[in-house]
Amino acid sequence: MYVKLLNFISMINRLIYSALVLLFCFSCAGKPEKKEQAKIVKTSISDSAVKVLNYEQLKPYLVKDDDKTYVINFWATWCKPCVEELPAFEKLHANFKNKNVEVLLVSLDFPKQIKDELIPFIDKRNLAPEVIVLDDPDQNKWINAIDESWSGSIPATLIYNKNKRMFFEQSFEYESLIQELNKFIN
Repeated sequence: MYVKLLNFISMINRLIYSALVLLFCFSCAGKPEKKEQAKIVKTSISDSAVKVLNYEQLKPYLVKDDDKTYVINFWATWCKPCVEELPAFEKLHANFKNKNVEVLLVSLDFPKQIKDELIPFIDKRNLAPEVIVLDDPDQNKWINAIDESWSGSIPATLIYNKNKRMFFEQSFEYESLIQELNKFIN
């Protein structure tokens, strides 16, 4: 019974996310084409600034070939499981930043939410990892390019280094995140 309930909840979450993505796509139909330079959004009352990138601009963050291990979390402020797992990524960042591990938070918040919702959210929680906003309406391209198994639901996490790459379409607690990270650094 529990498994059926989890499957039902997962199906509902995917339907809601799909509806939001479709709404986002149709609302962006008349936008002019983006320049290739990253956009920085900052408010006058905040010290926080976030880069707003399209997928082509984000791609270099997803394929680095150096001695670091990268933990990239895809999330949004409107996603309750995403917000609930953020402390695990914060703790990971604090405990591993001097151990060749880099944490990056890729927000899928809608562009109109950046100044009024995302930046205040970052400030209120004092998020230490870098936050980047992915603003690219061609989700069919970038979802599959990030990982072919990704349905597009969040939270989702990519962990990789030059030798290994794993993708997780799930929520994490700190202990389970460390277990997965240890497969890369041990």
